[in-house]
Amino acid sequence: MSTISNALLSSADSVSDTAQEASSARVTDALLDDPQEWASFGRPCAEARPQSLPAGAWESHLVIGGMHCAACALTIEEALRAVPGVAQADVSAATQRARVVWQPGQVLPSQWLAAVRRAGYSALPAMDALAREQRLREHRRALWRWLVSGFCMMQVMMYAWPAYVALPGDLTLEMETLLRWASWVISLPVVLFACGPFFSSALRDIRQRRVSMDLPVALGMGITFVVSTIGTFDPAGLFGREVFYDSLTMFVFFLLTGRWLELRLRDRTAGSLEALMNRLPDSVERRATGGHFERVSVRRLVVGNTVRVLPGEAFPADGCITRGHTLADEALLTGESTPVARPQGSSVIAGSYNLQAAVEVRVQGTGQSTRFAQIVALMESASLQKPRLAQLADRVARPFLVLVLLAALLAAVWWWPTDPGHALMVAVSVLIVTCPCALSLATPVAMLCAAGTLARHGVLVRNLQGLEALAEVDTLVFDKTGTLTRDGMVVRGVQAPGRLSAADATALAATLAGQSLHPVSRALVAAAQGQAGAAATRWHIAQLQETAGHGLTAWLQDGDGVLPPGRVLLGSPRHTRQRAAQDATAQQVVLAWQGEGAEPVELARFDLSEDLRPEAAAAVRALRQAGVAVHLLSGDRPLAAARIATQAGIDQWQGDCTPQDKLETLQALQARGQRVAMVGDGLNDGPVLAGAHVSFAFGRSVPLAQSRSDFVVLGGDLALIAQSLLLARNTLRVVRQNLWWAAGYNALGVPLAIAGYMPAWLAGLGMALSSLLVVLNAARLSRALPALGQGADSTVASAAPAPVAAVAA
Repeated sequence: MSTISNALLSSADSVSDTAQEASSARVTDALLDDPQEWASFGRPCAEARPQSLPAGAWESHLVIGGMHCAACALTIEEALRAVPGVAQADVSAATQRARVVWQPGQVLPSQWLAAVRRAGYSALPAMDALAREQRLREHRRALWRWLVSGFCMMQVMMYAWPAYVALPGDLTLEMETLLRWASWVISLPVVLFACGPFFSSALRDIRQRRVSMDLPVALGMGITFVVSTIGTFDPAGLFGREVFYDSLTMFVFFLLTGRWLELRLRDRTAGSLEALMNRLPDSVERRATGGHFERVSVRRLVVGNTVRVLPGEAFPADGCITRGHTLADEALLTGESTPVARPQGSSVIAGSYNLQAAVEVRVQGTGQSTRFAQIVALMESASLQKPRLAQLADRVARPFLVLVLLAALLAAVWWWPTDPGHALMVAVSVLIVTCPCALSLATPVAMLCAAGTLARHGVLVRNLQGLEALAEVDTLVFDKTGTLTRDGMVVRGVQAPGRLSAADATALAATLAGQSLHPVSRALVAAAQGQAGAAATRWHIAQLQETAGHGLTAWLQDGDGVLPPGRVLLGSPRHTRQRAAQDATAQQVVLAWQGEGAEPVELARFDLSEDLRPEAAAAVRALRQAGVAVHLLSGDRPLAAARIATQAGIDQWQGDCTPQDKLETLQALQARGQRVAMVGDGLNDGPVLAGAHVSFAFGRSVPLAQSRSDFVVLGGDLALIAQSLLLARNTLRVVRQNLWWAAGYNALGVPLAIAGYMPAWLAGLGMALSSLLVVLNAARLSRALPALGQGADSTVASAAPAPVAAVAA
């Protein structure tokens, strides 16, 4: 890891044509072609991959340099997709990251990395150290350019000021010429250093025969400096009447100020993914064969190793504490906001923090098998998705830039007969004021801010498009077991007709239930573990199958003389084909045995009780205040469903539902024009979750990789459902504000620039402020989740001037 990191860091500067840097890039790419290094910046595609992806494909993540707009993102996507063997490429201009799905047998990382460089951009594997180093280096360069432009702007303004205030005859020709030459000399560092990123990007666009947002800006800077230089060297010539060094340095300073603040705000608002990825330590103390501890890279850990984790360090892998006890911070991974006690023998998860004392941990899971890796994969995928509005902005970006160039040309032609110098400056103002930076940032920045806020509070966004859909939801459907009710169901009673004792029936039921994730199954396993004896060891089953929403079926191979071989069924009365008790208020699970060609015979009936989550009633009340109709669909008996619905304050409920019944009810609501969200356990409700407009799953109940929902709630707090919906509405409101602001700014600025009423420095200030206000407006979504009970927007005001007011507050 250290070898490849050092090699990559040494070649991570901006793309250059020098032979030395090209050679360094070739050495770096050769290291990345080593299959042992692929896991450091990617992972094999999940087994539940889309059918369009080939088997054995790898998913790798990159950090892109030199990208400033949506047009850049489209260019990089096209360059990657043109490489044979690359199945998919997604690039986000807001996060400056790329996701590449590629086939190892057809292409190597060096080939698609080279394609990015040929397109004129730098690319690095998204390793923690590399991403941090590149971000710091980018910040330092941006800060230096900003400081140089600011210092030179003040000096140029000092020399330009006499020309503005002097009366005719106050300045001699020699003094005016001297001031022009002084301004030209001081403007050189601005043009050669501070404007470097704009000119290099424009030259790249010209070589590649394409258009990005930096091209109009660079043209404006170049035209302004060339016109002013001609006026300085030839005062009596065509452009000698006036020079514009003050305008040049001012709008460069304003643009760099806006980009610097955008850079800082982007790291704050869209930094939740990187904050999560960087939770794992680079190294850890591992017990050696001699019994002493030595510090090794986390990538060298394997299952069975023993590591020592010091206070303040993150646990590097999933494992079990073998010595010591401590408190662990698992907030970002499980949604548990308070530190959790972890005594000897308890489990710890990778990415959680050791808060109290040094402990020794036996490693039980590393790499992609950990919950930490699953969460990172979900967040990486969401951060690179493009919502519908962002895709529309991307499609509009390139044609809009072409129109900008044509508008500037027409403005110059219109004004040329009057004053050639003024005509070119009008064209410069048009080029700068119409740059669609704010338009390209309007949607993705707001979406990423909202996704980051939800992640910090224990809600993972698996599908960024789900935020748009959630904002339009007017109906929300809850599942009951494990969703409205607590995860921990309890077996309150066992009714055994006589063929098996209660203990044997419980043990047999637990043998089947031990292979299921359903809350009922966990309750039966817990009941068997709590009874005396080890009766479960004599039951031997095979061919177990789980029917979602119904129950379990298995073949009993050996009943230890108590039961002959046959089918064993565990589940609802309908699943086991037994009579349902009409007067039962508790949920009942039936255990039945079926011989060859015979009807199932009831062996036992288990009464289970479950309690409503304490926050359920408040969450339902908040949803109603937000104008959302709430329904309950349950596979439990109608009496049990009615009891929970009454306690939660839900008027519309339905019991004894199969998964197909739930799906049909959902489709009936959608047929009436309602926008429906579904909240379930993520596994047994899979078809229903997939059929809803947007869906939530509780992450504790299902492996994250198998969840089919748009959102995953890591904790068990139902209030997060209502808060997520309110935040989604706030997010869509902010997106609309941003789009209206960007459109209104251009609608006002373009006519003023064409009419000659907007100088270049004012156009630069307007462009910088428009982008900055869009980012600041979106940044308000990062403050906190909306408070329940207010119904209206409690985080984001709906008035158009809100961004300035909120930031000032």
